[in-house]
Amino acid sequence: METIFSWFNQFFTERWAVFFTAWLPFIELRGAIPLGISMGIKPLQVFLISMAGNAIPVIPLLLLLNPVRDFLIRNSKLMAGFFDWLYERTIRKSDKVNKYGAAGLILFTAIPFPTTGAWTASLAAVIFKIKFKYALPAILAGIVLAGIVVTITSITILSLNMDRALLMLADVVS
Repeated sequence: METIFSWFNQFFTERWAVFFTAWLPFIELRGAIPLGISMGIKPLQVFLISMAGNAIPVIPLLLLLNPVRDFLIRNSKLMAGFFDWLYERTIRKSDKVNKYGAAGLILFTAIPFPTTGAWTASLAAVIFKIKFKYALPAILAGIVLAGIVVTITSITILSLNMDRALLMLADVVS
């Protein structure tokens, strides 16, 4: 993952690197927020940039996933296998979406674990045929909640590491 961040830093400012990292599937704002905070960008700015980057793909995913998926499955055995794997993985992780519909999408998006997030929630919304007008606000609400959790966690971990580093430095000096 560090290679991706290094590549971004060659071509983009730190804020753009955070934005595009949040845009990436599976990494999303769970990776973008710690990245931005570790770069020294103010946490509120990182939070807003990451939310924007994570939210942008949601509309095209909700609107275009079925037609693009159908085209790729028809024209590529490799993509057919990939979508079978992705659907199986999404269905295993999305019992709350199936049970609670759009409200389940909020939880599915908000829980900052691997293979949860806006991309997978968009896929789950398509699989479970949740209407766009319900799916979009639910996923956006989940992005906000995940952003809050990840920002607070990142700030806490960074401050704990700074405190430990200062204590270790004090031990070395004394």
